Amino acid sequence: MTIAEAHAQLRSGRTTSAELVEASLLAIERDSARLNAFVRVWPDTARAAAREADAERGRGVDRGPLHGIPISLKDLIDVAGEVTTAGSKVLQDNVADRDATVVTRLRQAGAIVLGKTNLHEFALGTTSEDSAWGPVRHPRDWSRVAGGSSGGSAVAVALGMGLASIGSDTGGSIRIPSAACGVVGLKPSYGDVPTDGVTPLSVSLDHLGPIAASVQDAAWIWSILAGRDGFAVAVPAPAALRLRQLVGYFVTPLAPEVRSAVTRSVDRLRSAGATVTSVEVPLASAVPEIYVNTVLPEAAFWHARYLDSRGDDYSPIVRSRLQSGRDIPAVKYFEARAQREDLRRQVDAALDGCDALLLPSLPIVAPPLGAADIVIDPSGGATTPVRSAMLRQTQLFNLTGHPAISLPVSTPGLPVGLQLVGRLTDTAGLLNVAAACERILQG
Repeated sequence: MTIAEAHAQLRSGRTTSAELVEASLLAIERDSARLNAFVRVWPDTARAAAREADAERGRGVDRGPLHGIPISLKDLIDVAGEVTTAGSKVLQDNVADRDATVVTRLRQAGAIVLGKTNLHEFALGTTSEDSAWGPVRHPRDWSRVAGGSSGGSAVAVALGMGLASIGSDTGGSIRIPSAACGVVGLKPSYGDVPTDGVTPLSVSLDHLGPIAASVQDAAWIWSILAGRDGFAVAVPAPAALRLRQLVGYFVTPLAPEVRSAVTRSVDRLRSAGATVTSVEVPLASAVPEIYVNTVLPEAAFWHARYLDSRGDDYSPIVRSRLQSGRDIPAVKYFEARAQREDLRRQVDAALDGCDALLLPSLPIVAPPLGAADIVIDPSGGATTPVRSAMLRQTQLFNLTGHPAISLPVSTPGLPVGLQLVGRLTDTAGLLNVAAACERILQG
């Protein structure tokens, strides 16, 4: 069920918030233990909030589309009086003294928080395997990863453990698991959504955004998180869509099933009347180095106090990655800042004269648990670290700050995501385009 469907049923009296919460809690009880999607659930407070939402509705109070809707939060977002662990033993006693701003806004809109979802430790990973609370498993194939770092959030939405979840995205951590699990994931423009009360990874790259079942759902949640309550998508006609496919670096290599899914999607968009041309980003091959030279020094700076005093409480891989951030020279960090400006200009140029860029969200489908390396395209034979492969299509838009969204596309096998990228400060415009593409691809 989408939020739009649930909202309509609530307003017509065909369901209640209490019923929605009970269905979500039943799904959590049924599936979360084996898939490890949640680290804590608050059934009593969720039921109490549902009763209050139903009572408010009975009095004629309508707080909007999230009123009485059960959702979850990635466990790096503070809830007053509750522990925020960020998936790590380092913070296992870290009790928040106040709600993060996004939690305050969600509560004011009437959303009901079910609990906290599992994640890759400190959001520094793409698979949600390295967590103090164990790995998150794929909703369709338990032998595979769910993507990361917001893996628990994507699994929760895919299996009805709440109707949406709030994740974070520093290099793709909303879009990657959304693509892997077959749901919608939005990374808004940088700065759209406040990040206070959220455990940081990289302060200049961190974004918060929704994982949901539809573009309209994601749009409603984004508008509340961004303090723009009431936004509804305006779907343009297919013939009005001007899309530009990123090629070069972004299509070589691709797994065969991803290439097929993207090709079919582009063909459907063109058949519906959309214009789809192609473009390259000249500096794209430099993105991984620019990203590493940004994210790791910023992460190492924040973690210095814990690395020196509680290093053994980190998982070895995450600790090693954070330690490596201390070895990156300051000159490399400032070079990366300058190169980010060049990338931003190049993405702006690619968007000039079109509504959105189009590319895969992931070059692969969800890889097996425990895989360190993967062959993206068997016809090419080259082996790539899983982390590098999974970041390949998404990290550019954290460096530039452009809004980006992953849409699920129909495939006979594991889910594949199609990514759309909008103009720098126009998340609303991107959501309009995404809603039109969603309608075409699902039609």
